[in-house]
Amino acid sequence: MKEEKKASPISVLLGWGKPYHGKFIGSVVLAVLGVACQMVPYFCVAHIVTMMLDGEQDFSRYVTACMVALCGYLGKVLFSSLSTTVSHTAAYYTLRDIRWRLTGKLARVPMGTILDTPSGQYKTTIVDRVEGMESTFAHLIPEMTANILVPLVIVVYLFIMDWRMALLSLVTLVVGLAVMSVGMMSYPKKWEGAVKAGKDMANAIVEYIGGIEVVKAFSQSAGSYKKYSDAVNYNANYYVEWMRENQKTMSAYNAILPSVLICVLPCGFAFWLSGSLELSAFLSIVIFSLGLVGPIMSVFTFTDDLAVLGTNVEEISQLLNAEELDHKDTPVNLADTSIGLDHVSFSYDGETEVLHDVSLSIQPGTMTALVGPSGSGKSTVAKLIAGYWDVTSGSITLGGHELKEIPLSEIAAQISYVSQDNYLFNRSIRENIRMGRPDATDAEVEQAAKQSGCDTFIRKLDQGYDTVVGSAGSHLSGGERQRIAIARAMLKDAPVVILDEATAYIDPENEAVVQKAISALTVGKTLIVIAHRLSTIIGADNIVVVKDGTIHAQGTHDKLLETCPLYRDMWQAHIGANDQM
Repeated sequence: MKEEKKASPISVLLGWGKPYHGKFIGSVVLAVLGVACQMVPYFCVAHIVTMMLDGEQDFSRYVTACMVALCGYLGKVLFSSLSTTVSHTAAYYTLRDIRWRLTGKLARVPMGTILDTPSGQYKTTIVDRVEGMESTFAHLIPEMTANILVPLVIVVYLFIMDWRMALLSLVTLVVGLAVMSVGMMSYPKKWEGAVKAGKDMANAIVEYIGGIEVVKAFSQSAGSYKKYSDAVNYNANYYVEWMRENQKTMSAYNAILPSVLICVLPCGFAFWLSGSLELSAFLSIVIFSLGLVGPIMSVFTFTDDLAVLGTNVEEISQLLNAEELDHKDTPVNLADTSIGLDHVSFSYDGETEVLHDVSLSIQPGTMTALVGPSGSGKSTVAKLIAGYWDVTSGSITLGGHELKEIPLSEIAAQISYVSQDNYLFNRSIRENIRMGRPDATDAEVEQAAKQSGCDTFIRKLDQGYDTVVGSAGSHLSGGERQRIAIARAMLKDAPVVILDEATAYIDPENEAVVQKAISALTVGKTLIVIAHRLSTIIGADNIVVVKDGTIHAQGTHDKLLETCPLYRDMWQAHIGANDQM
């Protein structure tokens, strides 16, 4: 089978900016008009030189030529400014759309894809790589077009005046480009290394900051800081060495390319002496050849942008094209909140299977508890039910429909998931709770806080419900964060509630309040609880014992004490631990 041709970075880029093609075309048109105006002063100067050589004595004609040159300059400034304004408007709208697509994509990819990718890499892609497209969108399209047209028009005019002088004016350009091409041969490989160094640095910074509490607690600052500092120093040294390698080439290029007169002046003077070139034409060619260099130098300021374009486009495309959860978009009518797992197997990496042929039936309005040793697969079962991953084989149903038939947004509306590690945004407590239901009133938010047992500690804070919790809720304790997360789930009022060790960090004094609130909240709902404290789930309608990725046993608390040695041992260990407290 013939391999499908990979789209070029430019075509991908233009595809992303398709909604704003009209603005980009407008910016190019304005840029071209600016180019036309930019050429006017050169023609005016050449005309003035010709008049002087012809002995023109009418001063008004010189004034007119100067006024036309001034109008050309002002036109160039006006049209260039308008072009830049229009292109930047289109560019930033395009960057906004790309970021919306990237963040929207993260909601549709399997949770494993997100967990397996360092957060520093997502920051680099969504912030740095997208921002790196700004110069390409806003400047390269209109400005490079204009800067290519200027020398092109000048060269055509030089050939009209004298083909020999036109060729001579291009000598230093050809030599300079040859020198530059030598230096650019290693650019793609070098840039790839620079991108890797930048990613490693970003990941090291995120890891160091994210683990600063552990670093301080265990006096590991020296080793941890060394990893961070090594990554930063390597990134800096990489660029220094890269620039040192390119210094000679770039210096030679910058010296050769502008030296257009080194060929034009002596050869033109010889042609004039031989009578094959008129003096007026000679001086005009000198003026126009000087105008040839500036735009070409400007064109090559985009060399870096073009060189990194492929890397940026590829990295962004990898995320945009990442495999998504396989769900349909058509809403379905759920018969009830029953949940069924039919011969479900699952592996995170596609190789090592962590769940093996799991079958389970959860009836509407019942409480099902998942218990078992750490690493047995309890949380994996719960997250598969919540739609965080697609099963490797088998099927999961909700309300009589396979999860794959239900849109992700509808699954999210049906299920509230509260884990032991809950993320709070750097906003007020009120806003964090209201995320459960964005249209909730302040009174409803506060009522949910009272039910979850966090109203008292919230009101003791200086700003009360308007207190900003800090990054990831860092200003609050683990138990306080969990109670706010439970309040958020209460406010959402979804028909299916999954509690994954949701009371793990809550102190015994408040646990009774929260358990009572949860009991009231989950009346008539389908409740799935993962708990290590077996005393909290003895009243469950069905307790499922999970071991080594399989269902080892299931039944009521009393039944399992009689028939399941593993559950009986877990219960005895739990009771013994409580007696020692």
